[in-house]
This record gives sequence, C-alpha cells and structure tokens, in this order.
Amino acid sequence: MPPTKVNSGATVREVAETLGLGSAEVIKKLMELGEMATLTQTLPDETILALAKALEQRVEVVSAAEEEEAAEPAFEDAEADLADRPPVVTIMGHVDHGKTSLLDAIRETEVVAGEAGGITQHIGAYQVHQDGKVVTFLDTPGHEAFTAMRARGAKVTDLAVIVVAADDGVMPQTVEAIDHARAAGVPILIAVNKIDKPDAQPDRVRNELASQGLTPEDWGGETIFCDVSAKTKDGLDNLLEMIALAAELEELKANSKAPGSGVVIESHLDPGRGPVATVLVQRGTLHVGDALVAGATWGKVRAMLDFTGARTEEAEPGDPVEILGLDEVCEAGERVEAVVNERRARQLAQQRSQRLKSETLARQQARKVSLDEVFTKATEGEVKELNIVLKADVSGSLEALQDEIAKLPQERIVVDVIHSAAGGITESDVMLAAASDAIIIGFNVRPLAEARRAAEREGVEIRTYSVIYKVTEDLRAALEGMLEPEEVEETIGQTEVKELFRASRVGTIAGCLVTDGRITRDAQVRLVREGTVVWTGRVRSLRRFKDDVREVEEGLECGVVLDGYQDVKVGDVLELFETKQVEQTLE
Repeated sequence: MPPTKVNSGATVREVAETLGLGSAEVIKKLMELGEMATLTQTLPDETILALAKALEQRVEVVSAAEEEEAAEPAFEDAEADLADRPPVVTIMGHVDHGKTSLLDAIRETEVVAGEAGGITQHIGAYQVHQDGKVVTFLDTPGHEAFTAMRARGAKVTDLAVIVVAADDGVMPQTVEAIDHARAAGVPILIAVNKIDKPDAQPDRVRNELASQGLTPEDWGGETIFCDVSAKTKDGLDNLLEMIALAAELEELKANSKAPGSGVVIESHLDPGRGPVATVLVQRGTLHVGDALVAGATWGKVRAMLDFTGARTEEAEPGDPVEILGLDEVCEAGERVEAVVNERRARQLAQQRSQRLKSETLARQQARKVSLDEVFTKATEGEVKELNIVLKADVSGSLEALQDEIAKLPQERIVVDVIHSAAGGITESDVMLAAASDAIIIGFNVRPLAEARRAAEREGVEIRTYSVIYKVTEDLRAALEGMLEPEEVEETIGQTEVKELFRASRVGTIAGCLVTDGRITRDAQVRLVREGTVVWTGRVRSLRRFKDDVREVEEGLECGVVLDGYQDVKVGDVLELFETKQVEQTLE
C-alpha cells in the first residue's frame, strides 16, 4: 500500500484529516512525543514523520514544488496540431572560456563589455536565424555559484553546447556543466573555442573530454566537436549547422494552438515598468491580454517584447519574451500558464502563496528545534551565529547566492540568511539587520541614501559586491577567522542628477546637486539608478558655472562629465568613492 501524502506545512487538524484520525488522538500522541500543539498549529516535516511513525502509519511529506513537478501536465496533442518548433540551446562551460563571446559572435552584438569579473550575471535568451531556421539560445552564467540557474537552464533546453577553451582545457566547471547536461538528459555538443590562439591545443581538449566519456565522432565516438574562434568567427557556420543537425534528430514539435505555457528564465523589478519576467514559451501561443499565473504570482500580459526589445502581440513555442503585467517579481524556473481569466489566475496564485507560507512557517519551527542544539554548543563556546540580510538585483542571483552560502562550512559558526529579496538596500533592511545583529550583503545593488545614514546610526555593516564568488570567498575567510587586509571602499560624497545638457565636444553633461559629502575631479564614481548599479568608472571633468574646479562641497550645484559613459538620466545618483587597505574583522 503506497504511503499517504501529507502536505509540507500542514496543521495538526489537516494531518488528522489526512490520516483519518480524530484531532484529539493526534494531539495526545504529540504530547507523548513531547510536542505541545494546538489544532491550527503548523507542524515541521520532521514532526509529521515522527508522529506517523508513532501512529504506525506510512506517510510521505510533499512540498508545493514536488507536487507541482509530479503534476506536470501530460498533454495529449493531436498529430495534426503539432508543428516544428525552434530548438532551445543552452551554452554552458567554465568561467572565461568564451561562452558570451561565442554567443556574441553568433549574434554579432556587443554585450561583453558590461560584465563584471568576466561573468554573465543574468541568464539571457536570444534567437538566431540559420538557413531559414530559428535557434533559441540561453546564455547561462559560467561560475559555479550559478549552479542552480544553470541546472535550471539545462531543464528547459533541448541541446547543451559546452564551450571549452583550446588553450585552457577541461576545468572543474566544465565537468560540472557536463554533469548538468547529462542529468537533464539532453544531447551534448562541444565547442572548442579560442583556436586562433598560438597555444591552442584542440586535440588535448578532445583527449581530456574522451576521459569524461565524450568521445569525438572522428575518433569513433558519438559526440560532435566543433573547433571555433569567437574572435575571428572561424568555424561558427559549422557550429550552427551542427546545432541544426542535432536538433533535427530530436524531431522537436509543439502545439501552438493551445493556451500559452512555459518557464520563467529570469525575473526582476524594473523601476519604470514594474515586475518584468523573461519567459520561454514551451507550448501554445501566448497573447497580449492573456491572464497568467506563475507560482504565487499572477497578472495579465500588458505588453510583450521579443529578444530584440521590439513589442510583439504573440509568442509561439521556442520564443523567449519579456512579459509585463505580473503583480510581483516571480521566481526563476516557475511554470507560467495562461488561464481562463484574471479571477482564476488570482485564485491559483493565492492557493500557492498560502501553501508556500505554511511551508516557510514549518521550516522556521523546525529551525527552532535545531537551534536548541546550536544553543547548547554556543553555551560551551563552540558555535556562534552570523545573521545575514541578502539583497540582489534579480531573483536568479539571489537564489544562486543562497545556494552558495548554504555550502559554507558551518561547524563553528552558523550562517543564517534571515531575509533575502531583489532590489536596492532600504532603510527597513537596515532596521531588520540592527534588530537581528546581522550584516547586510548586497550583490549588484547599493544602499539608498536613507539606508546608508541609518546604517551609520545603527552601526550596521553593509558589504556590496559585483562578482558572486567574492561574497563566498569573504564569508569563508571570515568564518575561518582569516580575513586578510583588503581594499575597501570609502564613500566621499553623493550627487543627484537634476538636469542634462548636451555639448557636441564633450557629450552628456549632468547638472548635479551635491547631496552628501563632496565631489572631486578624477574620483572613482558609481552610477546608481533606483538602487541598482548601472555603471562604474571615473569623473572626467567637473565644472562650477563656467570654471573647471577640483572639488565641489555639499549643497552646491555643478556640471559633471563621466569618463566613457553618456547614458545618464535625471534622477540618477552619482556615488563618489575611494579605495583603501583596511584590516578586516568579523563582528
């Protein structure tokens, strides 16, 4: 007889009903186990399992995510309704092996320059036309910190292209990427990049990959290898042909006549447009005006933009689109479905939201139990707790950061993320950190002016990063008590852009008011838009009326020209800073 399924986060009453027992009997059994609980109290998963064992019942605790996965709809589409759809290709591989450059060369556009530390910070989706056929590419981040997102990328994909640099060979993340592609059960194609380099050794790469079970076709194996150079564009046509050939063998078809459904690739909050979700349509056709549900979020498609940023009225299977109109930022990887009307969408989202809240409550209660052990060790001086408030620019980065923090060694110091959200660092984040003795970590976001003042007032430490592995490196070093002196930033001043002027010789001049501290010529500067870092560089020239000046104090107006950046907007904040060596401590 199969075990009875009990929802994670179920209350005492719900457990009793599911097991077909009286509530009084369940409460009595809980008391025997040393648990005092009321009828409406949420039970942790461990308690439910212990209770079932005591009642000699077999149960399986299922979370909302597991339930959704199990209930993945199996559509019965008529053969006549099925049509060819574009293959979805995921680019994977080791950091700095040229994944984005390769995709860039294929798309012939420039996105590489804006990346910090050579890492693609967000998943992007693009379409390429090859001999009259369309191929959808997912550009997945390359560092191990993005394991969760990359694995998710491989789940929605039909073919994995693993990029290996010919001058570098197989690296740990290359092996990791291969494992993800195999786990997702997708065909693997190898792109040996950087063959234009004098020290390139494509045969060495083939040898190393053959030892991983990926034997090249010309060696009698089954794996397609393509030698390419993203720089000189050599071998690109061959790579695209091989991708098209591999996709043809998969015979990819979908029904475009059904209501639209797909997966959220990325989601973020845009200051001007509200919540924006990048969705890959997998079945049916999505239209502007459709009512949508994505996990615990819902909405109506107000507008859709294709991968070029142009507005579109509909999206078919294999198309990546940006969707505007959801009520809030949803999780990357959530399933998106068009439903009958907004009322039904709201109802489904609320059910899921309620379920997730119950699960969170159950997890918190379970943590209290485990914290008892932590407290015992703490009284013996063995363990301390480090609370963290985590903020990032998009939900995917947030998820990846949480995954990495969970991997940290926690024998001596327990790391607890007490709050995490997408968006800039606000005053309420600082107050929460102050109340919980926490530090704030920001990834690609900055504290707003009032948040910085509150942090100074409350003595809360805010650390900001633009490369994910620096976060875990610093945390690991702090946990081991080995923080080395490091370059840290000191804010000199802050200005707000009030007006913009154009001059033919110098470009965009930002008319600014110095709101805090002072502004100096040649200082390092960070341009912050709605709490998110848009650009980092230097001040090229500083003027007060018609005179060139070295410094402008708080409360005064000035004209600022940034070195190499023109896309300034009214309302942007320019943050001036300098870096210095400081001995680090973990508070």
